[in-house]
Amino acid sequence: MAHSIGNGSPPGLFSQLTRRQLVQNGLLGPGALAVGSLGLPRAARALDEINFWATGTLDIGDDGWRTFAYDSGVKVEFTDNGNDPGPVVAKLAAGNANDIYDVAGLQGGSEKELARRGLIAPWDISQIQNYASVWQWAKDIPYLTHDGKVYGIPTVINADSIIAIRDKAGSVDSYGVIFDPKLKGKTAMEDAWINSVIFTAIYLKNSENAKIAEPGNLTADELGLVMEFLIKHKRDRQFRTFWNGWEQGLQLLANQEVWVMTGWEPIVYAARMRGVDCYYAVPREGYEGWANNTILLKSAVVRGRTKAAHQLVNALFSGFYGCKLGLLRGYVVPTDNNVAYATAHANAFDPAGVRKLADHVKQKFAGKIYWQNTRPDNFQLYETWWQRLRNA
Repeated sequence: MAHSIGNGSPPGLFSQLTRRQLVQNGLLGPGALAVGSLGLPRAARALDEINFWATGTLDIGDDGWRTFAYDSGVKVEFTDNGNDPGPVVAKLAAGNANDIYDVAGLQGGSEKELARRGLIAPWDISQIQNYASVWQWAKDIPYLTHDGKVYGIPTVINADSIIAIRDKAGSVDSYGVIFDPKLKGKTAMEDAWINSVIFTAIYLKNSENAKIAEPGNLTADELGLVMEFLIKHKRDRQFRTFWNGWEQGLQLLANQEVWVMTGWEPIVYAARMRGVDCYYAVPREGYEGWANNTILLKSAVVRGRTKAAHQLVNALFSGFYGCKLGLLRGYVVPTDNNVAYATAHANAFDPAGVRKLADHVKQKFAGKIYWQNTRPDNFQLYETWWQRLRNA
C-alpha cells in the first residue's frame, strides 16, 4: 500500500517529532539535511548507517529500529517518502533524494524506469542469505527485474479490495457494490489512479465483460472505457467523495459517512478499534495485489554503503521485522522466518497470530490476483484522465 496513495501512516503513529518527520515536513533546511544520524556530517556517517526512505507504514518506530540495529548491526534512519511513486521518482531523477538516502521502499512498477535511468543499482542476491526464504510467488512478481538483474526486493505483500460496514452494506462480494445506485452517495474510492483505476478495470473485466486484457496495464482505449465509466458515476453523484490519505479514509468510515469503499486493509483494523463493525470483502472478481519493493539507490553504492544496504535487506527477512510490522500494521513480509522468529521469541510475539496473518495473506493470493502497476505503459495518459475525473 499508501499511500497518501496506497498505505498511509496510522494516526498517532508518530507521537513525537523526530528528525525524520522534520526532514519529511521540510522543517529542516539544507544544512540540516547534510547532517546524518547521530548528528554527524553525512560524509562522516559510519558505513553501517543506512538512510531508509520508504512508505510510512513500513516504519517500525524507534524502539523497533533499535532492536533491528542490535540484531543486524545496521543502524536505520527512517524517513517517510509519502508513498506516491510519481513524486518519489521525480525526487530521485531531478531532486536530491539520491544525495540523502541509501535505500528506498516503493510500490512496485517503477523499478525498470529507475534502472534504465541509472538511478538505482541491482541487488547482489548472493549477499542476501534470507532471500532464499522469500515465498517463490513473491519473487515472481513482475517489475522486480531488468536486463536479468534484480532491482526490486518484495518486502511487504498484500492484496486490497473493498471495506464494508456490516449493518449498512450487508454481505459484499463484488466491486459492483461501489457503483450500486442503491448506495448512491454512500460509496467512495481513493483519489489515486494507481488503485482506483485497477479496481474499476477488474470489475468491468470480470463482471461487465469489458474487453480488458490486463487491468494493471491498460491500453489507451481500455483506459478511456474505465475513466468514462468513473466520470459518469461521479457526475451521477454515486460517490460520497474520492478520499485522499489514510486519515480521511478512516474518518469516512468512523463517521459512517461512507458505508462501502475501496481501500487498504489497515483502515479496517483502525476502524474496528474505533468501534466500527466493518470487514474486508472477498471480491469474486479478484484482488488488487501489491508489493512494496526495496530498491538500492545508486548513490549509496558510490558512498560505499552497498554492504550495509544488503545487510539491511537481509535483516528485513530475518523474522523480527516481519513480526513487528505485522503487529503494527497487519502487513506481511513474505517469509516463513516470521513464524520461526515468533516461536523463538514467544515472550514478545504470538506465534499463532503471526502464522494466522501469513495464512490470511497466502489465502488471498491463492485466488485471482491482478498486480498493481505504478508505471503502466500509458502512465502519463492515466494522469491526464485522472485530472479530468477530478474536474468532472
